Amino acid sequence: MRTLFSNRLRLLTLFLPLFVALQSCESGTEAEDSLSPTGIVPAVPANLGESVPYPERNPFTKEGILLGRKLFYDPKLSGNNQISCASCHHPDKAFSDGVRLSTAGASGKQLLRNVPALQNLGWMQGWFWDGGAKDVESLTLGPLTHPDEMDQNLRELVQELQTDRYYPTQFKAAFGSDSITSAMVARALAQFQRTLISGNSAYDRYSRSEAGATLSSAELRGLALVRTRCAPCHSSDHFTDQSYRNNGLDNVFSEEHEALGWGRGRITHNSEDLGKYKVPTLRNLVVTAPYMHDGRYNTLTEVLDHYQKGIAPSPTLDPALLKPDGSLGILLSERDKADIIAFLHTLTDRDFLQNAAFGPPPQP
Repeated sequence: MRTLFSNRLRLLTLFLPLFVALQSCESGTEAEDSLSPTGIVPAVPANLGESVPYPERNPFTKEGILLGRKLFYDPKLSGNNQISCASCHHPDKAFSDGVRLSTAGASGKQLLRNVPALQNLGWMQGWFWDGGAKDVESLTLGPLTHPDEMDQNLRELVQELQTDRYYPTQFKAAFGSDSITSAMVARALAQFQRTLISGNSAYDRYSRSEAGATLSSAELRGLALVRTRCAPCHSSDHFTDQSYRNNGLDNVFSEEHEALGWGRGRITHNSEDLGKYKVPTLRNLVVTAPYMHDGRYNTLTEVLDHYQKGIAPSPTLDPALLKPDGSLGILLSERDKADIIAFLHTLTDRDFLQNAAFGPPPQP
């Protein structure tokens, strides 16, 4: 009972300031009566940073975050009014979807990349697997308009939102104008998505030296292995160095589907970037299977087997995957792999996965 109470207290301590502030204007009354949006500073776990980075043109406001949350779960954002952002980004899976390649889009066709988790986006440097988005605001536009995803015409979307019973008032509360634009839609969604902060796992509490926070011997061994064998790619308490790397999945990079197989090279048009993909965070990894940019591995054991003995050589292969003797892969014993997986479980943040402030908003 004491453990349950402590967990609940930690959840309230971490998220209550943001949650209460948002709930205070959930009805829209305060927002409608105010002359300008109400600024807010999201709570940040101490081991992640001092604050959440954001662009000057799009500061956090209570009204903007609430609007973004509503838009995120609203199927009106799709061309057929049946698909929302949340159709592919589920809160209980760290806003991934749990399938290899989604078919939840408007065309019903299988997408060609695995749906990435949405967590701690404000600290990221480059978005999408190939870094095709320059910021969280532009992250939205591709999925909204792509025919195999939400298949929305942005002009039609603006018109539909403009004639909605509630949205003009909510946009005015968030941005000072009830004349809705697609840029406002992107800004509101970005504000909400930047509040999707995961930083209260067992590891986080251990990292912050909180009272009673411990890791088992196997978990500590796994942590040491991650710091030595998986770094520098999965570094810091964000567990990513924000880089793009070729981790030896393939040695042939197809030009099909607009050169999607080129990875980062598709964006930079630099041959040195062929086969490189964004290094994802290890946070909540246990609930975000399957793994890799194309979801080819179903389990963490398969992932570690790849790094141990499945590396495909190519000119752009990351040097970290070359052993001193010239062979490929990372030296891992069976016990090493078991310990790493034990540690990865400590990165599951149940408070984040179950946070009511990140779920669907109440219906008006």
